Formats: sequence, C-alpha cells, structure tokens
Amino acid sequence: MTPCKVSHCCHDDCCDDDCCKRRRLYRVIFAWILAFIILILLIILIIWLVLRPTKPKFYLQDASVSAFNVSSPDNLLSSTIQVTISTRNPNDRVGIYYDRVDVFASYKYQQITPATSVPPFYQGHNDIDLWSPYLCGVSVPVAPYLVESLSQDQSSGFLLVHVKIDGRIRWKVGSWISGHYHLFVTCPTFLSFQTGKGVDDPPVIKLQQISTCSVDV
Repeated sequence: MTPCKVSHCCHDDCCDDDCCKRRRLYRVIFAWILAFIILILLIILIIWLVLRPTKPKFYLQDASVSAFNVSSPDNLLSSTIQVTISTRNPNDRVGIYYDRVDVFASYKYQQITPATSVPPFYQGHNDIDLWSPYLCGVSVPVAPYLVESLSQDQSSGFLLVHVKIDGRIRWKVGSWISGHYHLFVTCPTFLSFQTGKGVDDPPVIKLQQISTCSVDV
C-alpha cells in the first residue's frame, strides 16, 4: 500500500490537498465573519458617541401654595401646591418620549402629596415644554417630628419643599427608538411665608427663586 502523502500546509490528520483547501476556506470565512462583527460593533460605537443623548434639563419656574395646614395632635398635613416646571431637550439629533411622568412634593424625604400624572408626550430636538400640575394632599399622615419641624419653619417664615418627578422615557434617533429608561428629577422649592394684607388673612406663601433641578437617567 502506498503511504498517504501529507502536504506541508496540512496537519497530521489531513492527507490530501482538498483537506487543506477546506481548512483554508474555513479560516477565511471565519476571519470575514469576525471582521464583519467587529465592523458592526465599531459603527454602533461611533454612532453612539456622535449621537450620545444628553439628559433633559428641568427648571422649577413657579410654585403657588393655596393651602398648607398642619393639624396636631393628629399629625396630618393638608396642602395644595401648583408648580410650573419647564423641561428642555438639549439634543440636536435625539428626541425623547415621555411615557410616564408622575409629580409629587416631599418634605425632609417624606412624600406629602400623592403623585399627579402628566399626560405622555414627545419632545423634539431642542424643544421646551411647560407643565403646571396641581399637587394636592388631604390629611396626609406625617411623622411627629416633621410636624414640629414644619411648625418651626412656618414660624421662621421659610420652608424648603422638594418637588420630585418619577418617570419613564425613551430616546428616538431617526426611526430607531430605545428601550425604557428611568427618569428621576428633584427640584428644591424655597418658599417664604408672608403676612396677609388683613389681620384675619392667612399668610401668603410664595416661591423665593427659580431653581435648577437635578436629573438622573
């Protein structure tokens, strides 16, 4: 029997030129597939770096307090606050879908009003939108130490409340729409108590200044 001639390009288990050609073909195909995958990943990375979305900007423009009453010893808080919030999309090529937006007020990390929902909407490139939801809490139970703190703040004439936004957004680039991202916004609200015009008039509560909100996405 004539022994098998092994070509110099083949391994020990390869005994003919067809085997070597198949191995070369497999290597070439694998190399092209790997190069194609790397190219796609590189393109995705470049597009993301160019179009990387910037977080939306939020500003508390105004806050109008028509009721803010603490009852003791029941430790219940009733409040009615209308806030005006502006939001701006700073992106030139990226739109934002606001699928869920809930706004509520908190005092010293305790929520003092139920969440008010803002209708879903789409925000285009560099667009500015304005919301004016009412935040109403009726007989909301609060911790005893918060009642004492609220009374002290009212006596001093100044009160710090945080208006917070909890929501879900999606990014839109061309026809591509991302998955959902969690949106959380905190707006410090500095309120001042001013005496009413008449003796029996309740104090007037006003916003001290426009505030910039912190945004986490």
